[in-house]
Amino acid sequence: MKRFISLFSLIALVAMVLVCFSACTSKKAKQDNEYLVAAYIWPSCHDDSLGHKYLWPEGIGEWEVIKKGDPRFEGHYQPKQPLWGYEMDDDPVVVEKWIQTALKYGVNTFVYDWYWFMNYPYLEEALDNGFLKAPSCRKMNFYIMWANHDVAWNYWNYHLHGDNTERLFNPDVDWDQFKVIVERIIRQYFSQPNYLKFDGRPVMSIFSINNFVRGFGGYEEAGKAMAYFREETKKAGFPDLYLMETFGGGPRVTESFEKTQREKIEKIGLDAISFYNMGGFDCDYEKHCENSVAIREGWDGTFGIPVYPCVSIGWDDTPRFPAKGEKDVTRFNHSPAVFAKYLYKAKEYADAHPDQPKLITINAWNEWVEGSYLLPDKVTGFGYLEAVRDVMNGTYKPE
Repeated sequence: MKRFISLFSLIALVAMVLVCFSACTSKKAKQDNEYLVAAYIWPSCHDDSLGHKYLWPEGIGEWEVIKKGDPRFEGHYQPKQPLWGYEMDDDPVVVEKWIQTALKYGVNTFVYDWYWFMNYPYLEEALDNGFLKAPSCRKMNFYIMWANHDVAWNYWNYHLHGDNTERLFNPDVDWDQFKVIVERIIRQYFSQPNYLKFDGRPVMSIFSINNFVRGFGGYEEAGKAMAYFREETKKAGFPDLYLMETFGGGPRVTESFEKTQREKIEKIGLDAISFYNMGGFDCDYEKHCENSVAIREGWDGTFGIPVYPCVSIGWDDTPRFPAKGEKDVTRFNHSPAVFAKYLYKAKEYADAHPDQPKLITINAWNEWVEGSYLLPDKVTGFGYLEAVRDVMNGTYKPE
């Protein structure tokens, strides 16, 4: 009798495993066909230790600067007014609200800007304490964009540092620091079950990889560094790294640019290209979008690796720069309706490239200081989130 019960239990266990395997396989197959709508997160609105010491002594991060935004011309919407107030992005209660809102409106992936300055992580607490400690974080994908770049003393707070354009943060890292960074990223982030992976390969985005190349003194040593990153990723149990260069906007393709980019792809081993902002800025938002589509079409197929579409919501970084004005700000044809039109075009682009993941990036979730955010404000409310929802669920109808 005991043997019969044991045999029955074994059969039941095997059946359960098969059912779970089938369900997991079906789920993965379904996910492979889903759109990945990824919104960038600029994690500056909390009391980071380096930020507090050098940039934002009030203890509220870059809200200190955003609140001081001032109109530069008639009708200029400054300062930006978050509908939910000046919330801290390292608070898991706040980020839980973000996650629930994002998923409700069709954003299923967050891309966190990530920095390493002065041999130390910068602004990392928003991801570690905010997102990863939010109760629903595993319902959402995430990946990081290593965003190191030169930062002048007055770049992130001219109110405090005036005309001091000397360099505060150096983006370069040496081999010793790079090994620390690689170990940290693999252990702390790649290991998370909801870290975005393509065919099991963790997605690693690097903003303006030219800074990375410069820091290592050229392509040869930078290529060795990336080969090391790949090997360490494999040692951790992953098939490989999925390395993506992320451009700030990107130019139209010229012969010299194509040559340089091909060399970079070959020597660094890039797997894909994406954008943080749309290229081709124009004060007329619709022209800006049209320019960005032309840039994307020029890049598509040129370099032999996937190019992922990006749609920005607008541009207004005047809170950071006292000399900027009308010519620097998105001012015309700027609305959720026009945004929806070009998000739809990005979705069409994703559909036209079935050989690559359906990744669409949006700048941004919370770039208040650059005037590009999905989070609701006191002027447009949930308009941009509603546009994402309508485009991605198929109810949006192009004119």
